[in-house]
Amino acid sequence: IRDRYQRRVRGPTFVLISRLSKMPSKKVLLIIGDYVEDYEIMVPYQMLKLVGHEAIVASPGKKKGEIVRTAIHDFLPGEQTYTEKSGHNFPVSIDWDEVKSASQFDALLIPGGRAPEHIRLNDKVISLTQEFAKQGKVIGSICHGPQVLTAAGIVKDKKVTGYPAIKPEIIAAGGKWTECSMEGAVVSDDGKLITACAWPAHPEWMAAVLKALGTQITP
Repeated sequence: IRDRYQRRVRGPTFVLISRLSKMPSKKVLLIIGDYVEDYEIMVPYQMLKLVGHEAIVASPGKKKGEIVRTAIHDFLPGEQTYTEKSGHNFPVSIDWDEVKSASQFDALLIPGGRAPEHIRLNDKVISLTQEFAKQGKVIGSICHGPQVLTAAGIVKDKKVTGYPAIKPEIIAAGGKWTECSMEGAVVSDDGKLITACAWPAHPEWMAAVLKALGTQITP
């Protein structure tokens, strides 16, 4: 795991998009909690906005403008698991009480970090995730994010990946654990569930999410 993390992108990559084909803007709900992984909320949020989608960030119990604290996860030589350092303050963009139904949105993203292990205890997070799945909407999740998907019971018989330490949870929930590189992503057979191992996979993961949303970017 450590070696794969050390092959990460060493800095931000800026891509010049010369033409973004005309398309309707989509509303994407990102559910996070304190100590969400820093890159895994910052980068998808910015990429969605870059291509013209509406990225709506919500957190259980928090109101618009309140802060979610992020955590930075990385590996150090010789250590068996990741380190955690304080990240940034990320503002929530909608009151949690205003998030009532999956029908308000076109897609759901659940980043990783430590947040999934506690937001999955929230009944509304689980019911919303189940609604998105029942309505056949796009769901993207990365790293520890699939802990929410397993708690919601929506991975059965679907190809899923995530941070390697959550493999037992995915298998126990009936998911088809799918190995991929730390830079790769896995798309379910129906094209609606897109998962990835960790933030080095952002380019491939977000490309798959955007494709599922019907976003077309041409040179």
